[in-house]
Amino acid sequence: MSSKAGGKLKPLKQPKADKKEYDEDDLAKLQKKKEEEKALKELKAKAAQKGAFGGSGLKKSGKK
Repeated sequence: MSSKAGGKLKPLKQPKADKKEYDEDDLAKLQKKKEEEKALKELKAKAAQKGAFGGSGLKKSGKK
């Protein structure tokens, strides 16, 4: 047995996908999605600056 016979075989390369053609509805949806992601990212950054909620974290009971 040769050394190349064992192990994983490499997958064949897939042909490159053609560029998709978008109509106005698709472009509007993509634009709206980008704006929502940008707004969400800004909110996350703002929340990260304020720190943890409550300050003390989880409260544990004395019982075991």
